[in-house]
Amino acid sequence: MKITLKVLLVVAALLLVYMCYRSVMGPIEFDLEQKARETAIQHRLIDIRKAQIEYKNRHGVHAANFDELGKFLKEEKLPFVVKEGVLSDEQLESGLTEKKAVAIIERARKTGKNDEVIKNGLENFRRDTMWVLAKDTLFGPNYNVDSLAFVPVAGVNTRFEMDTATLPSSSGYTVKVFECRVPYDSYLSDLNSQQLANLKDKMRKMKRYEGLKVGSVKEINNNAGNWE
Repeated sequence: MKITLKVLLVVAALLLVYMCYRSVMGPIEFDLEQKARETAIQHRLIDIRKAQIEYKNRHGVHAANFDELGKFLKEEKLPFVVKEGVLSDEQLESGLTEKKAVAIIERARKTGKNDEVIKNGLENFRRDTMWVLAKDTLFGPNYNVDSLAFVPVAGVNTRFEMDTATLPSSSGYTVKVFECRVPYDSYLSDLNSQQLANLKDKMRKMKRYEGLKVGSVKEINNNAGNWE
């Protein structure tokens, strides 16, 4: 009887120790995993924002969906300036600027005369514009455009949600805006449910979006991320 009681007491003590450990480590482990996942998601949202800004520069509006954005990145080309050489302090002090230097180089190309180029020390100065695929210009040739729409968390097969809108500004002009987002439930639901509920409740009380997003279709925020 005494032995049984001692065993039960040991088991109860171990269980209490474990419960205390989990009460301390549970929130810490949740926070660490949340931070790791959100770092990857933030990088992806920044890429989406970068692509949307360039899309708007070219078309005057944001891409309405990821199919349009992906087609833009894969098929359309953007100007890419190849730069060789820099102007020295002496050249700059003499009044030479990048714009003037380019004009001198262009005149030499058209006339075939390099006297002005040599006089200004621009033999190794070059500024050429090439047209390169948007994907290569913005992200590099090995970037996987097809992955852009998906939340980059292992085991999570979820697409980002994206909307566009036109909002009036305080100065009376209209502004084209976009919003790309993913809720906590989409990438944290496999973690501690109580910690997730606490996080969502905290955001709700602060009247903030329960997840990560860039841009907004409710206010003009210069495409900022809600973590920035």
